[in-house]
Amino acid sequence: MVEHSTTLHKTRVDLEGLMKVLGDHLYSTPMVAVRELVQNAHDSCERRRIEAGEGFEPRINVLADPSAHTLTIEDTGAGLTDDEIRRYLATVGAGYTRTLRQRESLAAAQAEAPANDLAEAQSKLESKAGSKTGSDGLIGYFGLGFLSAFVVAERTEVWTCSYQQPDQAWRFVSRDGQTYTLEVGAARPVGTRVTLHLREAHHALANPLAVRRLLIRYACLLRHPIFCPLDASWPAEGDAVNADPPPWRDDRELAPLRRQKLALEFAARFESDFEPLCTIEIGGADGAADPPEVRGLLWIQDSTTYGSSDNRRVWVFVRGMMITDDARELLPRWAGFIGAAVEGLGLTPTASREDLQRDSAYDRAAAQLLDALVLGLGQIAREQPATWRRILYRHNEALLGAAICDARLFALVAEQATIPTSQGDLSLTRVLERSQGKIYVSQAQRGGFEELLFRALSVPVVQARRYGALAVTRRWAEQRGVPLVMLGTERGEQALFRKVEDDELEPGAAEGLRRAFAAEHDSGEVEVVLSRFAPTHLPFVLVPDREVELKQRIEADDADRRISTAALGLARLFTQTIEAGPPVRLHLNLDCQVIATLGRLLGTQGPASAAAPALGLLRPLVALLSQTDEQQRYMSSEAALTQICELAERLLQA
Repeated sequence: MVEHSTTLHKTRVDLEGLMKVLGDHLYSTPMVAVRELVQNAHDSCERRRIEAGEGFEPRINVLADPSAHTLTIEDTGAGLTDDEIRRYLATVGAGYTRTLRQRESLAAAQAEAPANDLAEAQSKLESKAGSKTGSDGLIGYFGLGFLSAFVVAERTEVWTCSYQQPDQAWRFVSRDGQTYTLEVGAARPVGTRVTLHLREAHHALANPLAVRRLLIRYACLLRHPIFCPLDASWPAEGDAVNADPPPWRDDRELAPLRRQKLALEFAARFESDFEPLCTIEIGGADGAADPPEVRGLLWIQDSTTYGSSDNRRVWVFVRGMMITDDARELLPRWAGFIGAAVEGLGLTPTASREDLQRDSAYDRAAAQLLDALVLGLGQIAREQPATWRRILYRHNEALLGAAICDARLFALVAEQATIPTSQGDLSLTRVLERSQGKIYVSQAQRGGFEELLFRALSVPVVQARRYGALAVTRRWAEQRGVPLVMLGTERGEQALFRKVEDDELEPGAAEGLRRAFAAEHDSGEVEVVLSRFAPTHLPFVLVPDREVELKQRIEADDADRRISTAALGLARLFTQTIEAGPPVRLHLNLDCQVIATLGRLLGTQGPASAAAPALGLLRPLVALLSQTDEQQRYMSSEAALTQICELAERLLQA
């Protein structure tokens, strides 16, 4: 028997291949290099504040020099010793910030645990492991940020002096991140200075205005001041790009109007396509046991939207640094007119720090934004009625969809939003007033018989095919016990038309009217029905049965080619419950004097007598007063116009 020995081997790393993958494909844009290096500078300042315990002025200077094609980031932070350069700066994936944060987390857990109970402190630390606890000012975690320098620079130089060895400075130089030189540097103050000699393809990073604009967005929430002059001056002077605190951190005593103005100005920094109309601050609920997952600012865009519009934009900051400008899924899908800038301590960035992990913290943040938005809209409606009217005017259709999704918004929106009707956009209260206690709803794509009939009645008809109209109208009517009449259905017709039985008329009148008004090519698609309905001056109306039309379309052979098998199977289960019948009914109005007279004439004298001229005019009118699809089933418009012209010619010759 042959024995096989087992040996343990170490996995080897192709450094050149790894650096290429990480350097070329970890980040989506070279602009990320600015963010990553500023983030490292900020962490260095925070480290010095935590560890050194000495008074110093934290400061970050960013200088873009277009003439030299360089980008320099300098900080007054902790600096690095030669050992730390080797262990952290020159080692991919090793970050001192992560070590420092874990140490801070353990210290905080020990402070919360009973004295000498290290086990409980460790348990507290492990329970918070996913939230990146520690100093709120520490940003980095993965130890990969410095790789971004090699993406954009043909040569990277680092001058650094540690607070631990203030008399010893070092100069680090690398071209590709795979090899580097390290030498004693000229004396310099404690801190670090990184200079990127930019590749030709990335000379745009030497544009001071572009870099400053980038920092205003990426780093505006960082706590340590960042300076970026628009010329090649050094040291950088002027106001820091992050001088003004975000509205939710601004604890100054300000008048409400001043605070509102500052919030709008902050939102305008982010919105390039729309002006912010008003803002809503995001924070923890009063008396909440747990701290909020995020804090920040929501704003309503001052633009006109529709139900299908999706202009959601969400900028997310984690520990003060912007991670992504497109976290739109944190907002509900109906909020297509909302922008937001939020920061969250518990949100977890991906390794590239350009997106967020979809974890439980992400879900809690989304729920918090939803609550803040709904409650904020309610507060605006109560306290700023003029602003609320502007919001309704610009985003009415989107708010109808929102009202369907959230019961709290339904109570807020349904009474004041407008619904599309045959008489224009009206509130449901106004629709009910004009409809004499009922609400009529049409699902027709175009005007159809509803437009003809209800224009004559001066009654508005809700256009249910428009976004959100049917669902909001139906729920509103149910809550108030208001009858809802769905036009184009058998039940809807019963509410509009009272059927007249044959024996209510003179002998032969009913059959005579049916023969006289039968479709030009009687194929069984048009049923003539004797009815009574308002208004009395409308002699007839051609009404489609949209349930039967749907049944015919779904059960037609060509539906198999147009609709997926699964969807078609479900649709046919529904259409099996619909009784087959003619897709169109022509209701003749016996309350209209001309129809009643025709009935008497046809019952006693036959169609060739005095009734013939009137029929020659009325039959074509059926087609001309009807919607295209229905008129084609009854009589073509060409045939109708021909008959009218022939009748007019006979009258002229008589």
